[in-house]
Amino acid sequence: MRRRTKIIIGIVVLVIAGVLTAGFVSQRGKDVTPVTFGKVQRQDLTSKVSANGRIDAKRKVDLSANVMGQVINLAVREGDVVKKDDFLLQIDQKQLAATARGADAALQAVFSDRDAATATAVAADQDFQRAQKNFEQKIIPRADLDRAQSARDSARANVMALEQRISQARENLNAARDTLSKTTMRAPIAGVVTALPVEEGEVAVIGTMNNAGTVLMTIADMSIVEAVMEVDETDIPSVKVGQRATVTIDAYPNKTFPGLVTEVASSPIKVNGVAPGTTQAVNFEVKIQVENPPPGIRPGFSASADIITGTRPKALAIPIQALVVREKPGKTVGKPQDEEGVFVVQNGAVKFETVKTGLSGDSAIELVSGGKEGQQIVTGAFRALREIKDGTKVKEMPQEKDGGPGGGKS
Repeated sequence: MRRRTKIIIGIVVLVIAGVLTAGFVSQRGKDVTPVTFGKVQRQDLTSKVSANGRIDAKRKVDLSANVMGQVINLAVREGDVVKKDDFLLQIDQKQLAATARGADAALQAVFSDRDAATATAVAADQDFQRAQKNFEQKIIPRADLDRAQSARDSARANVMALEQRISQARENLNAARDTLSKTTMRAPIAGVVTALPVEEGEVAVIGTMNNAGTVLMTIADMSIVEAVMEVDETDIPSVKVGQRATVTIDAYPNKTFPGLVTEVASSPIKVNGVAPGTTQAVNFEVKIQVENPPPGIRPGFSASADIITGTRPKALAIPIQALVVREKPGKTVGKPQDEEGVFVVQNGAVKFETVKTGLSGDSAIELVSGGKEGQQIVTGAFRALREIKDGTKVKEMPQEKDGGPGGGKS
C-alpha cells in the first residue's frame, strides 16, 4: 500500500473517532442537569412579620356637642397646642341661661311657700294645744279637739310636701346650670388640636340614637404615639404582645424607630362597618407603641413595621429556595401527604433527604431535624428542583457576580 493511501486512511479513522467521541460527550452532557449549589450552615435567623398602617395617638378625645346651639366664639385653630382646662369654644347660651334663671326663680317661690306653710303649721299646732287644754277642762266638745288636731296634721304634711318640692326645684336648677355650663367647652386633656371640622357661626347638633352629633374638634395627646398596623390573618398567630418592632414612617425617610407591640386585636377589621366575608382579605389590628417619636409627628402619617416574632442565634439553616415540598411517594389512603426535604449532592448526583423546618428568616430557614452542617445542597433553579429526582446527575451552573441564589443571613 502506498504511503499516501495510508495517510488518507489514518485521517479518515481519526475523523470518525472524533465524531464518535464528540457524540458520546454530547449525549453524556445531556444527562447532566445544571443547578446552583448551597450549603447547610449555621447562621443567625430573625423571623419578621411586615405590615402597613398609620400613626395615631394612644390617647385622643373627640369632642361632641352636649347642647344644641350656635358656635359664637372659637378660640383655637387646627394644630394649636392646648393645656388641660384651656378655653376652646363658646356656644350661644341665651336660651339656656334664661331656663336656668327660671329654675332659680321657681326654687325661690317654693322657699316662700314653705315659709308660709311653716307659719301656718305653727299656728295650727298652737290651736291644737289650746283645744286640748279646753277639752281637758270640759270647755269644748271632742269634735272641736279632733278638728284642731286634723288642722295641725294637715299643716305639718303641707310643710313636708313643700320640702320635697324644694328638693325637686333644686335639682331642676342644678340640671339647668349643668346644661348651661356645657355651652362653654374646655380642653379635657393636654394635647394638639388635630381636627377642627366646625366653624364659628355653625350650629352644633347633639347626637341621637340614629344620628351622630356634631364633632366639634379632636384633641390628641402625642406624648405617647402608636403605629396602628393591619396584619394578615396568616401572620396573627405569631404576633404577641411584648414583641419588639421596627417602625418606618413615610414622613421621615431613611429613619427607623424602635417600638413595642402593646395590643393584638381578637376580632378582624370591619370593612364599612361589616366583618369581611370569605372573598375579602381578613386583617387584624395590631398596635405598636413608638419609642422616641420625632417632634412634630401627626396622627394619620403612613407607616410600616417589621415585628420581630422570633430569633435563633447560630441556627442550622438552609437557603429558603433549597427547600422542596413534594408528595410522599407510595400509596396513601385519603388525602395525599406532603413532605419537606432538600436534594443533597453526593458524587455528582442528588439524593432527596427529608427535613423538618422551624423558624423562617428573610432568605434562610431553620432545620429542626435532618441535614448536616457543611452538606452541599441544590438551591436552584426552581425548574430544576421540580424536575430532578434521586440519582439525577448535576453540575454547577455559573454564578452571578453578586453571589447568585445561595441565600444569606436573615
